[in-house]
Amino acid sequence: MNSTIRIATRESRLALWQAEHVATLLCRQHPGLTVELVPMTTKGDQILDTTLAKIGGKGLFIKELEAAMLENRADIAVHSMKDVPAQMPEGFEIIAVLEREDPRDALVSAHYMKIEDIPADSIVGTSSLRRQAQLQHARPDLRVEPVRGNVETRLGKLDRGHFAAILLAAAGLKRLGLEHRIAGFLPYEVSLPAVGQGAVGVECLAGNARVAALLAPLEDEATRRCVDAERAFAGGLGASCESPVAGFAVIEGDELFLRGLVATRTGSAVLHGQVRGPATGAAALGAALAAELFDRGAAALLQDA
Repeated sequence: MNSTIRIATRESRLALWQAEHVATLLCRQHPGLTVELVPMTTKGDQILDTTLAKIGGKGLFIKELEAAMLENRADIAVHSMKDVPAQMPEGFEIIAVLEREDPRDALVSAHYMKIEDIPADSIVGTSSLRRQAQLQHARPDLRVEPVRGNVETRLGKLDRGHFAAILLAAAGLKRLGLEHRIAGFLPYEVSLPAVGQGAVGVECLAGNARVAALLAPLEDEATRRCVDAERAFAGGLGASCESPVAGFAVIEGDELFLRGLVATRTGSAVLHGQVRGPATGAAALGAALAAELFDRGAAALLQDA
């Protein structure tokens, strides 16, 4: 095969790692293929002095990449699936979902290995309303403050003493070779992961048969089904990437087990739910769990957020 595929990517070290990982896998599957990276800085990367929820949500991380594909400056874009809105914009599709990395939230601290160890009134940093709500539900005596920027920037703020601890996705730390910074992992009962957390997805213009053929070997069926269930859950709630909503699915034999959560911003109220069923009906299971939580009052919690 003698052809070229161009990958639009953010310029952060983690985003570049993900794009380079996809490039490596493509070259391994298709000898002779040339892969070019098209790095760019998105609006979400540029505005760091306010929370994502106030400036438009995590969709800001992908709009410029989609524009590059529309303008034929790139063929595909690589994303963390937790940054991809549940409803894809018209004309685009996630053509491949790679095997998932560790989906858990990680506690990063020089002094504390568990949430329970952190002294009352300490400051914990997180950029996620989902993490904030669950942390404040478990430890209302802690002070939670936003921390924006790439992984290295957040770690630097922790090291300079701005926070007693910060919460980050374990997957990102592991991919950057920073697993040694993880003091402990938050159990799912304390912090259920974000929809799509730990999974990398590849986006392209809908109906691009050439790209679909190139990316087909990278698809991981189990991860796709789990992510489909989680995204259907979030989509059924009308939640954005910035809502205090969590969803995490696993495959157990022929079944899919999905846990979901909706909270108020402060964690004063939290709704939990779970559903189990055939893995082949992943999206239907996600939609069913969303409907169940709506029946139990999720709309009021989302309105609060």
